Amino acid sequence: MHEEQQRPEHGPLAGFTVGVTAARRAEELGTLLQRRGATVLHAPALRIVPLADDSELLAATKEIIHQVPDIVVATTAIGFRGWVEAADGWGLGEDLLARLGGVRIMARGPKVKGAVRAAGLTEEWSPSSESMAEVLDRLLEEGVDGLRIAIQLHGEPLPGFVESLRAGGAEVVGVPVYRWMPPEDIGPVDRLLDATVSRGVDALTFTSAPAAASLLSRAEERGLLPEVLAALGHDVLPACVGPVTALPLQGHGIDTVQPERFRLGPLVQLLCQELPGRARSLPIAGHRVEIRGHAVLVDGDLKPVPPAGMALLRALSRRPGWVVARADLLRALPGAGRDEHAVETAMARLRTALGAPKLIQTVVKRGYRLALDPAAETKYADA
Repeated sequence: MHEEQQRPEHGPLAGFTVGVTAARRAEELGTLLQRRGATVLHAPALRIVPLADDSELLAATKEIIHQVPDIVVATTAIGFRGWVEAADGWGLGEDLLARLGGVRIMARGPKVKGAVRAAGLTEEWSPSSESMAEVLDRLLEEGVDGLRIAIQLHGEPLPGFVESLRAGGAEVVGVPVYRWMPPEDIGPVDRLLDATVSRGVDALTFTSAPAAASLLSRAEERGLLPEVLAALGHDVLPACVGPVTALPLQGHGIDTVQPERFRLGPLVQLLCQELPGRARSLPIAGHRVEIRGHAVLVDGDLKPVPPAGMALLRALSRRPGWVVARADLLRALPGAGRDEHAVETAMARLRTALGAPKLIQTVVKRGYRLALDPAAETKYADA
């Protein structure tokens, strides 16, 4: 019992690697994941470019000042603040705020509400879910026929949102405050794609549809799209903050997981449930062994394992208790070549890393096997 109390606590994501594609709030998401034990691979799939000098935003701002809309939909805090700041820069800030003061404002979520109030304005309504779908439902329910509605756009138009309002009879004015652009340094994205294909990550997180689309677009440019989609379809968990973010992935037939509340905290909690649930747990040589992304839990103790060792362990665990030939294990080793001695070297390191040599048995002249406990033999014989 004393040993049990002394064991260090490992977070639910210990031993897993999670890719973060976000540009905005990436540090916050990365910190939340690391606090729970994850290794984080950050590759912003795009960057946000403010449009303070953009003619489209200037034209939209002037149009709203001269022909005041009935409703303004504020979608992001950074975007709303950016719009007011840009208007100030053009000497139009006071005029814009004066016009918006008499307009019905709908703010998507508390952060946007905060930005609206910081500008000295008051929102009429904000959905508890932070969902644009809920904003749309409310507008259509109230009826939009004949109304002029201004929408502060995300980096790209909101799928279906503008079309639905126009179909309901509204005149829609888009306010493009910032744009998504490809990252200046594509290196991290390429490394993340390579890690996805090689199963070096266990999950990819997406917090915006443009980031998901950008990652898939880069995969296509490199000729890796089929391999990336295959990884996301089976071994690498795609986790999206909400349904709009998931659309580019769903367009390629990829099922994603999403939290009930579209926030970073619930997204991380979802990974804390999903990833350990996908890990293989086996009774081996009197121990409970859980095989995670880049580490192994042996009776609850976290054992980091080198990539070659993890490759061997995964190959052995596909048919636990069965002998796996050296030639098959050699094929499972990343970049091992043809020398079966590489298997012996990697196996020695794996046994050292696990700290329990009897977990893996050498079967002379045949190969290696996981020493599955006898009671478990029948249960896992056909796994």
